[in-house]
Amino acid sequence: MQYNTLDYQVNDLVLTLTLNRPEQMNSFTVEMANELIHAFNRASDDDAVSAIIVTGAGKAFCAGMDLTREGNVFGLDESKTPTVSDMKNNDIIEGVNDTGGLVNLSIYECKKPVIAVINGAAVGVGATMLAAMDIRIATDRAKIGFVFEKIGITPEACSSWFLPRIVGLSQALEWVYTGDIFDGDAAKAAGFVRSVHPHDEAMAEAMKIAKSIAQKSQVGIALARQMMLRLSAAPHPRDAHDVDSLSIFYASQKDGKEGVASFLEKRAPNFKEKASTDMPDFYPWWE
Repeated sequence: MQYNTLDYQVNDLVLTLTLNRPEQMNSFTVEMANELIHAFNRASDDDAVSAIIVTGAGKAFCAGMDLTREGNVFGLDESKTPTVSDMKNNDIIEGVNDTGGLVNLSIYECKKPVIAVINGAAVGVGATMLAAMDIRIATDRAKIGFVFEKIGITPEACSSWFLPRIVGLSQALEWVYTGDIFDGDAAKAAGFVRSVHPHDEAMAEAMKIAKSIAQKSQVGIALARQMMLRLSAAPHPRDAHDVDSLSIFYASQKDGKEGVASFLEKRAPNFKEKASTDMPDFYPWWE
């Protein structure tokens, strides 16, 4: 598929997904949201992809929502009057569901790890999108801001779920209340980004991590990703124990055997299981 707002490039089991509206500082549109959802769903079951790097073309990662759209700039249908009950009883209500949230849910559901390279401005949905990604790497040009209250709206993109889990409730609230813009060093101090690098070195660092992931079992990585994301929010450790037990039970019989053999034989493993076809029968356990 050809995308209008993204560049989708796969090399050596790593997908580099670039937000590609550089003249508009990669500002977010409904079209970009739909293309991102398609891209993450596509990569999730693409055996040629073991890890995903997301970055922006040009000077910005994503400068937030494109506010030049006519009518409701967020693409919402103001003729509707949705309720909490409506949201719970429908997967998607056209013109009501937050598009940034649908993107982050597609990242959450993805079987492949997602690494962000924050190459410039990441504000509004450009910041909340980052919160759903597994590893965040900043360049020395990164500027991040949860600026919603500055324009009289609220955080979106499931960030009230993701952000406090990363930086804690107090820091998340401060960033949202003030809408302050901060740099990569401040983000690192708060635990929001892993590391800060010179602009020309950040992608190489992300690629090193992605290629390390790509050497592992796709099934093992997919299981580990969903176990960490879902079970860290479970009400009791027994929930984690049940899924841990099933995961290692089945993994140990396939790629796990190859992993043990390669260790004993002092060679690189040759994992063959694919996330598209070889997930154990209990997956997805949450459905």
